[in-house]
Amino acid sequence: MAIITISRGSYSKGKEVAEKVASKLGYECISRDLLVEASEHFNIPEIKLVRALHDAPSILDRFTYGKERYLAFITATLFEHARKDNMVYHGLAGHCILKGIKHMLNVRILANIEDRVRLEMQREKLSYDEALRIIRKDDEERRRWSLELCGDDTWDPSLYDLVIHVDRITTDDAADLIFRSVQSEKLRTTSESQSEVDEMTLAARVKAQLVNFMPSAEVKAHDGVVYVNVSAPLAQEKEFAQEITEVAMKEAGVREVKVNVTPLTLWG
Repeated sequence: MAIITISRGSYSKGKEVAEKVASKLGYECISRDLLVEASEHFNIPEIKLVRALHDAPSILDRFTYGKERYLAFITATLFEHARKDNMVYHGLAGHCILKGIKHMLNVRILANIEDRVRLEMQREKLSYDEALRIIRKDDEERRRWSLELCGDDTWDPSLYDLVIHVDRITTDDAADLIFRSVQSEKLRTTSESQSEVDEMTLAARVKAQLVNFMPSAEVKAHDGVVYVNVSAPLAQEKEFAQEITEVAMKEAGVREVKVNVTPLTLWG
């Protein structure tokens, strides 16, 4: 069938819409439970994964590749679900993490700011001004995160196939719109598109294994061959290539590894 990503801000009823869509289609519906799974699989405290997704990148992160590490773990875990197909994901940046999947419908749910503030006030027992401040801060951090790591502005409507405002229609109506849209022949999984997802999944798994010692490595896969592009000092080129090959070959489905090392130029 297809994969559906639902992008939403806090208190915008996106979770409710996602669950209704998944129920109507009989799809798996995932969000925060993905973090728990990634945390357990890669032995990373869940709070670090939460911060990696929701806090805007800091100056330190840009030097230590902190967010890239955690994003690699989350990406590998999400692709494992995506390759099974029939999934609704309503976590942060699904359209960005799974970019390139042909049988995917990307949806953006919008809600009136006043309604969002009211819900925040009720649930967290906050004043209007404090609730408004928190929601705006959360929205801006999500936007900055996406811009920093994906180069995408979450507020750009061109990123989505559907943009639905739940102020004028109900969540049931929104779920029906998504349900009808995903029936399109163009969104049906084909053997070709499924093969591409399998290759993306393999690349994501290898990336997750390399990221601790080679965080800037670029990884792709095709027909069991893994291609890794990395920068390293010229004197360590063979050493890096050998280590990368040994790590990548441990992943099931890898039959060959091709490493391209771009020599680093040292100045000063």
